[in-house]
Amino acid sequence: MTSNSPGQSTISQLKGVLRQHHMRANKRMGQHFLVDRGILKAIAAAAKLGSDDVVIEVGPGTGLLTTELQSCAGAVIAVELDRQMVTLLRQSFKNVDNVQVVEGDILRLPPAELLRHHSTRGAVQYKVVANLPYYITSPVLRHFLHGHLRPDLMVVMVQEEVGRAITAQPGDMSLLSVSVQALARPSVIRRVSARSFHPPPKVDSLVLRIESLESPPVPSEQVPGFLDFVGAGFHSPRKQLRNSFHHGLPISRQQITELLSQGHIDPTRRPETLTVDEWVRLWGIYQAIQRKVSPC
Repeated sequence: MTSNSPGQSTISQLKGVLRQHHMRANKRMGQHFLVDRGILKAIAAAAKLGSDDVVIEVGPGTGLLTTELQSCAGAVIAVELDRQMVTLLRQSFKNVDNVQVVEGDILRLPPAELLRHHSTRGAVQYKVVANLPYYITSPVLRHFLHGHLRPDLMVVMVQEEVGRAITAQPGDMSLLSVSVQALARPSVIRRVSARSFHPPPKVDSLVLRIESLESPPVPSEQVPGFLDFVGAGFHSPRKQLRNSFHHGLPISRQQITELLSQGHIDPTRRPETLTVDEWVRLWGIYQAIQRKVSPC
């Protein structure tokens, strides 16, 4: 579903705020401000926020989405890299008790550090909501999903092509889709036209809902090794899996044949056809082979 053009009043309001603070969109940081209030409300609704929820918002910009979030959530931790935007946000929300503005690079801020004031008996549950700059989408997903303190839920705006890759099914899988789907359940909430942003980007976007799995098939401590293994499988994605593994794994052809045989995988299949369950099964067998090669 494609959104309608945003209301001119919202764009005028945004331009007025930027002029007041002598600011403009920073192209280097990939800033495109979402100005469609219908989409802003849809993002907040998709997060299913309640008064007990703590939200980390990545890249709040001028705070239009922050306003929607703070009206529903118990607390919003808005993390912004652009110092001028931080000044604007702190002025805008100085009298709002449940919004904390943090200046910094989200990729350098562990979730546990951001949430340290919101922990209850050592257990911290939180959600992530973000209109992500396209160039940091994958790093931000890794930052939250691949750590020990994963969010219950993420609602993120991403470039349409990237969103399709994240939610891909076997036949179109990639390292990105496996890396997300091994730990979470992604789904598309809606498509968003480039006209819903100021300035408009060159491509349309998708709003994704990414729900963390309660018991992911890959434990947190094994995620880096698992993804290295999957990355080896995608070393030559257009080649047959046996050939891709041969170039990407430090084991012999005979061991690769053994790996695929034990995993009940046809060696002529291509990596994009495998399911997450098949990757997980192969990973377990590969670990067993590695232990035989290098016993403790």
